[in-house]
Amino acid sequence: MLADQLKKRIPSGILKKDRLVILLLCGVLLLIIALPVNTGNQNNTDEMAEKSAEAVDSYSYARYLEQHLEEILSQVKGAGEVRVMITLTDSGERIVEKDTESTTETVKEEDSQGGSRTTMNDSRSETSVYNSGSGESLSSGGEPYVTKEKTPVVGGIIVIADGGDNGVVVQNITEAIQALFDVDTHKIKVMKRS
Repeated sequence: MLADQLKKRIPSGILKKDRLVILLLCGVLLLIIALPVNTGNQNNTDEMAEKSAEAVDSYSYARYLEQHLEEILSQVKGAGEVRVMITLTDSGERIVEKDTESTTETVKEEDSQGGSRTTMNDSRSETSVYNSGSGESLSSGGEPYVTKEKTPVVGGIIVIADGGDNGVVVQNITEAIQALFDVDTHKIKVMKRS
């Protein structure tokens, strides 16, 4: 359709098929060159790598909990063979130590008619504290000093057990999970293994 419009406007001897293709390719090349290029921010790459590592850590943590819970619940009388699936609502949290600096400035002004005005300005800044034992400087991205680490929160648990059709076994398994993980009853499902 673009080629037809060009043929109508330009005399037939000047524009041949080969020249039209070359002209079209040059236009595409200019368009590609003119498009803005994202230089890629290292912070975005670091954030993506950190989130990916958190996802792997969360998966490993969930798998660790599942294995141990399977071992414990299989010991419950009447439970039989047990399989467990645990979902997490987050990937945990690391509390980083911060240096906090705050300043308060008070300015009192008086005018020639005897009026006065007091202005207060408070400012606060925080800077993350980095481990000095790593031998890296702050600018090279050393590890932040973590003061507290919260484990991921368990969102729900499914248990498939041989004794999943026995009411007493289901109640014992549910109560054991509640005691271990502080999960509401409606987030725990115990089913019979097929």
